[in-house]
Amino acid sequence: MKTRVNQIKLNGLTFQYRESGEPSAPPIVALHALGKDSESWDQVAAVLGEKYRVLALDQRGHGGSARAGTYTFELMCDDLLQFADAMNLERFTLIGHSMGGTVAYLFSETFPSRVERLIVEDTPPPFLDKPIEIPAKPSDPLPFDWLVVPSILRQLNEPSPEWWARLTDIIMPTLIIGGGSSHIPQNKLQEVSELIPNCQLVTIEDAGHFVHDANLPAFLAAVKSFLKS
Repeated sequence: MKTRVNQIKLNGLTFQYRESGEPSAPPIVALHALGKDSESWDQVAAVLGEKYRVLALDQRGHGGSARAGTYTFELMCDDLLQFADAMNLERFTLIGHSMGGTVAYLFSETFPSRVERLIVEDTPPPFLDKPIEIPAKPSDPLPFDWLVVPSILRQLNEPSPEWWARLTDIIMPTLIIGGGSSHIPQNKLQEVSELIPNCQLVTIEDAGHFVHDANLPAFLAAVKSFLKS
């Protein structure tokens, strides 16, 4: 399965994305975690690309996309809207991991008619908890814009209560995949799954936060079964 790497202009910024599968196949858009990029979905896309058109986006500040200087979940949500419009995706399945999962929740709450199915990997929307200390910028060069880190951590430390309040607006079939032993409190994933009207929670024990890296077969089995149902 050959992956095609393309670039597109959205809101005057350049974004890079990776595409697998036939252009006429049902579309899936995949959003990566903080500090990662679209390549982190390659093994998933290689399998799903047999039946779907998988579009993995480098979110702003990451991979081959623009270093925009300003970063919020809301801006990333708008980037996704612009991307979906530019690709003529009327409705699509949305997969998000970690930071990308928060963007996916926010998008699905705001534009429920655009999302056919939602899959979120090991993340709830941000919630009030012990504040995360914002680390100092490392001296080594990074494959992403460091400014993303303090910006996103500030939103994690002061989350909008709206993000939880509006989980009931997520009306499409939803799958949450938890990693069991993860720094993400799995009881929060359970809470989310009870608030979203049509949601199932699958826990892949001992996979940790990067479920699709640690246990790709189990991750793909859960996703395929959900997409078929």
